[in-house]
Amino acid sequence: MEREDILRFVEDNDVKFIRLQFTDIGGIMKNIAVNESNIENALDGAIFDGSSIEGFARVEESDMLLVPDLDTLNMIPWRPQQGRVARFISDVYLQDGTPFEGDPRYILKKTLNDAAKEGYTFDVGPECEFFLFHTDDNGLPTTQTHDMASYFDLAPIDLGEDARREMCLVLEDMGFIIDASHHEVAGGQHEIDFRHDEALKTADNIMTFKMVVKIIAQKHGLHATFMPKPLGGEAGSGMHINMSLYKNGKNVFSNSSDPIGLSDDARHFIGGIFKHFKGITALTNPLVNSYKRLVPGNEAPSFKTWARKIRSPLVRIPIIREGNAQLELLSPDATCNPYLTLAVLLAAGLEGIKDGIEPPAEATSNPMTMSARQLKAAGVERLPESLGDALNAFEKDDLIKRTLGDHAFSRYLSVKRAEWLDYCCQVNEWEINKYLSIY
Repeated sequence: MEREDILRFVEDNDVKFIRLQFTDIGGIMKNIAVNESNIENALDGAIFDGSSIEGFARVEESDMLLVPDLDTLNMIPWRPQQGRVARFISDVYLQDGTPFEGDPRYILKKTLNDAAKEGYTFDVGPECEFFLFHTDDNGLPTTQTHDMASYFDLAPIDLGEDARREMCLVLEDMGFIIDASHHEVAGGQHEIDFRHDEALKTADNIMTFKMVVKIIAQKHGLHATFMPKPLGGEAGSGMHINMSLYKNGKNVFSNSSDPIGLSDDARHFIGGIFKHFKGITALTNPLVNSYKRLVPGNEAPSFKTWARKIRSPLVRIPIIREGNAQLELLSPDATCNPYLTLAVLLAAGLEGIKDGIEPPAEATSNPMTMSARQLKAAGVERLPESLGDALNAFEKDDLIKRTLGDHAFSRYLSVKRAEWLDYCCQVNEWEINKYLSIY
């Protein structure tokens, strides 16, 4: 869109406020609202205090610019129809007009541009799971689920059906193509899948999706959470990432002459991801709580395997139709920063293709049934068991550091190290119940 198109849109649709949205290093959406009188100026960039944003500028470099991506203009459907509100997703710039190297969206754009120079485009489709919980009398979230439904159940057992339907309708109003929605395994757990797209658009969509889900849940008196494991003994919430790679318009993961339809490039892409995945896990699973989901015996993966048929591999090969091969990464959860996550997955996969990195053989047995000796012989490794383990691998990984850049790499590591240390200093109820009376 051009500036004139934007200004005409604002006038024709009675837009009184435009929100300039962006994402901090921890994957949290932020915004500033610009009034109608200042909209034209804001198209050139709005000044904000970057020192107040997690992982952004230091105090002495605090003034930064939010520059809207004009192609992301969208109405916010749940706001009033008179004096309407629109939004842009914005990029972060320094005052001299150069992109801020710590902006997660810039990092993904840079990685995609590097891939494009080699002829590659990267398409991604997420599968986002979340819980709907009741709130208490003060409007604060509880962990009380609103139904006892299970996988694919429907009303009246699925009491979240109305909220989920409105979420889908609002997302469609904002340009999403919804492929499917359904109740998930645990009580109060849901999934909404939207159409895959080029990686930058998908990362933008993930951030918008989480905003919509939370706001519509609130309208229904519920709290939506993407926390990976809010309930012990119940299924956790993940965000499977379906990846397709194209070169000059051709799906490079597909090979019709291969017994399973998978190309050498696809195998090497898996090999590149596997080489770096211990460090990548600090991005795909960024919370202390994320690792309560990646435990053997749960639905989520806990070993580095790839397969078509076994349960919960790290990378699953979906059915290949008409040469459209995909790789589905099962470990991520929706608390990740999608810009950083997709940038590093692409960089690792392309390194795998460039260097011809071979993954272990396709897994045909469930790792949970294998002995330690069998796992070692098969080249099957355990995923990091804690955020601390993942951060140790993250810190040593040069590819991740090159992809994120020095600023984002060091800030992310610092923020997450502090989070891990804070957790390690806590004494929880399980410890008291287990040890206090005995020792």
